[in-house]
Amino acid sequence: MSMLVDSHCHLDAGEFDPDRKEVIARAREAGVAHQIIPAIDAQGWPKLRDICRTGEGLHPAYGLHPMFLDSHRDEHLAQLREWLQQERPVAVGECGLDYFVEGLDKQRQQFLFEGQLEHAREFDLPVIVHARRAVDAVIAAIRRVNGLRGVVHSFSGSEEQASQLWRAGFLIGLGGPVTYERARRLRRIVASMPLEHLLLETDAPDQPDSSIRGQRNEPARLTQVLRTIAQLRGDSEEHVAEVTSANAKRLFGLA
Repeated sequence: MSMLVDSHCHLDAGEFDPDRKEVIARAREAGVAHQIIPAIDAQGWPKLRDICRTGEGLHPAYGLHPMFLDSHRDEHLAQLREWLQQERPVAVGECGLDYFVEGLDKQRQQFLFEGQLEHAREFDLPVIVHARRAVDAVIAAIRRVNGLRGVVHSFSGSEEQASQLWRAGFLIGLGGPVTYERARRLRRIVASMPLEHLLLETDAPDQPDSSIRGQRNEPARLTQVLRTIAQLRGDSEEHVAEVTSANAKRLFGLA
């Protein structure tokens, strides 16, 4: 089996504080050689950096998540630029737009999102994008800033939106939700999409697969996502693992 890349995992989350070393060990035993760990707010950047320094295969991304709008200040965009310059992470993120949660100021989200996209373009880094009920707005922002590459993680849009992202140089990340039989549109997309545009992810500790519904998710569960996608495509797990891992290594510049 090819070594796997969990392209989206919040290993710095408090849910992992009691047993983070064991979580990492289980992931490696399952064949997950690399984890991309995106930030959610400026306060969490130092903890995230320190965790990624504890071992090989843990790669930080720094950004301002749209769901945590109350935590973000204008000056955090300037601070982010300094962190990108000094720390040289593998990506900018998690950033994006969330039109699902009520009360999140769309204009404020847009300002912070496009500021981060501009940083990513300046430093030639990929972006890790959150897009919930906002895929069209995300695509429009990507086109406005231009010169970008990245991934829309936990993709939940349509086939046409996925195609627009591919044409813009973006990949889509899929995780636990695709393992649920009721996710018919998502399963239809993954069954027929070009494999070179796909990344595997867990979004741990969130979005558990159907076998551990309601429980804490972790990177070792990436094998369940892989198994489901291979079955839906009528492909081998080895081939899906090989191509998606190569996609992740190319996007994030992993050795």
